[in-house]
Amino acid sequence: MTDGYPSRPGHRGVDTSIAAADMVAGIAGPLRRMVYRAVHEAGVRGLTTDEIAAALRMPRYSVQPRTTELKYDRRICDSGRRRFNASGCKAIVWVVTVVAEPAA
Repeated sequence: MTDGYPSRPGHRGVDTSIAAADMVAGIAGPLRRMVYRAVHEAGVRGLTTDEIAAALRMPRYSVQPRTTELKYDRRICDSGRRRFNASGCKAIVWVVTVVAEPAA
């Protein structure tokens, strides 16, 4: 990963991974907000990564890293439920993390 992760795209220390992270750095924030909004709007039903990609009409490879970043930022979490994705495998159903307000 890189300094600033998950606010900045990560990489695996390989030249191609570093180049990809650098290339998406300028748009990762807006993409993260779009992914978060899609999951938020889905409510308790939640969305898989494939469902988020379909809802946003974006490629899965643009969405999946953003779900990981949002997970590490504790903005979304694994609901514990699974649905089948396009490849026929079970996929995590993401939901917005509920952060309790401090007691008054």
